[in-house]
Amino acid sequence: SPVQKLVFNRVNGKRPPVLLQQISAPEECYTLAHEENVRFVYEAWQQVEQQLDGSRNGESTCGPVQYVEKNPNPGLKDFVPIDLEEWWAQQFLAKVRN
Repeated sequence: SPVQKLVFNRVNGKRPPVLLQQISAPEECYTLAHEENVRFVYEAWQQVEQQLDGSRNGESTCGPVQYVEKNPNPGLKDFVPIDLEEWWAQQFLAKVRN
């Protein structure tokens, strides 16, 4: 089968490509069901983000509610969430270099 390239989707409101591309490594093969699940989750999350933005701007009184912890855990004060897009880019570049 032809080798397909990896595509990084930006989280800036643009729709992702119709199909996720396969990495050249044979152990990382995506099935059609996997691609459909990823597309479903991506599109559902985009809708949630749009609804959250609308409720912050006063456009809507109902919809998703963003959880904010009232008493944050002091052990997590230095926690920094990972940027998955950047992490995947680094993984891809490491594979290309090797």
